[in-house]
Amino acid sequence: MTKTPDRIAQLAARLPKDFVVGTATSSWQIEGNLAGRGSSIWEDFAKAGHIKDGSTGEPACDHVNRVDEDLELMKWLGVDSYRFSFSWPRIMRTGEGALNPEGLDFYDRLIDGLLERGIKPAATVYHWDLPSTFGDKGGWTWEPIADKFADYASVLATKFADRVDSWATLNEPWVSAFLGYATDIHAPGANDPAKGFEAAYRLLLGHGRGIEALRANGAKNTGLVLNLTTMIAEDAGTRDAAWLMDGLQNRLFLDPVAGRGIPADVIEATSHITDWSFVKESELAEIATPIDWLGINYYTPNRIESPSETDKGFIVGQNTDVYPGMPSVNFVPREPRTNMGWEIDASSMTTTLQQTAERLPGVPLYVTENGGAFKDDQLVDGYVNDQDRVDYYLNHINAALDARDGGVDLRGYYAWSMFDNLEWAEGWKMTFGIVHVNQQTMERTPKASARMFKQLLEQR
Repeated sequence: MTKTPDRIAQLAARLPKDFVVGTATSSWQIEGNLAGRGSSIWEDFAKAGHIKDGSTGEPACDHVNRVDEDLELMKWLGVDSYRFSFSWPRIMRTGEGALNPEGLDFYDRLIDGLLERGIKPAATVYHWDLPSTFGDKGGWTWEPIADKFADYASVLATKFADRVDSWATLNEPWVSAFLGYATDIHAPGANDPAKGFEAAYRLLLGHGRGIEALRANGAKNTGLVLNLTTMIAEDAGTRDAAWLMDGLQNRLFLDPVAGRGIPADVIEATSHITDWSFVKESELAEIATPIDWLGINYYTPNRIESPSETDKGFIVGQNTDVYPGMPSVNFVPREPRTNMGWEIDASSMTTTLQQTAERLPGVPLYVTENGGAFKDDQLVDGYVNDQDRVDYYLNHINAALDARDGGVDLRGYYAWSMFDNLEWAEGWKMTFGIVHVNQQTMERTPKASARMFKQLLEQR
């Protein structure tokens, strides 16, 4: 078996000089300092007791107060780019109206600090922390929300477009819609499949109007981030189900962005759930506004087989209800798996990138998130030997480059995550970071995986 230093050297030799390598985080998961901003649906969700370990978002990773220390870690790591998200209620406490000077100052410090260290800021406008005031009105099922989002995007572009290298409107609208509105897995916990589809549509509309708002106020290099994956039918009886699942997760978002509208098979399969009366042709044209790039968050394939007489379907790490309209199937992730129960299959990322390039031709792609939670993630004598994560990254970056070498216009790769952080409803129970964060002291300790990235970037 090839030793890790040799694998790093081999991968470094494959990395094009212009291929962006970075890390990623999101605002609610790391920032803390809730007193300095308005409330979001995630604080509401946490206060209602939905976070498994009782976490509340405070202090998270205390990033707001430790931003300079964290920036120095990124400089030490040698990354080309850092993907972060703006917190909507930190910019405007109620989601609209007066701006919050404290919030603007924080993002000025973050962005300027990145630039001073030669790191390109890659900003996400929305990564799930919707202001509570809008959540109380229905959130992403509230008809005015797309316009509110565009107004928010306009503010961000006006303030930061001169310094931000790339902009994503949304992160993983599928998760926002179906884990947040179709089920109660994520905030706001609506648990209504019909609302899931409406939320998905209004998120897409927010994206389209957000793109226009960003560009109108000086932003360049604008795109969208989707969590896409490969659906694998283990037997002939699940081929149609796998295609529908592809429709519910991948094509429901890719097709409207590409100008193909809502997939007809998805509409037909879900007609007993919703009549899709909220869809308007004029708005579909807005959703199809051309993007400069697409980000893909890839973690695991969805592998399914026909259910037995006694087993009516299951899934590890998720919930079947997040695919409304799906027939009963068994989810059968193979070993090895991450702590989340997700199958580790780098080759499926290659396939996902290839499929996406075919469905959205001419649009450059980035892997905007990829990573895993692992068992060997404990601080021992001042060191975290997360070899499972090291192997995961080496395999997946190679898989990404396989897609590129095969003709996919892939421009970069971002590791999820820079820090151990609040893994949403899982709290601190699942850690994805390449930097360990002590929950009591907030001390940062780079793991073996961080040292791997440092060596990789030094050798390319």
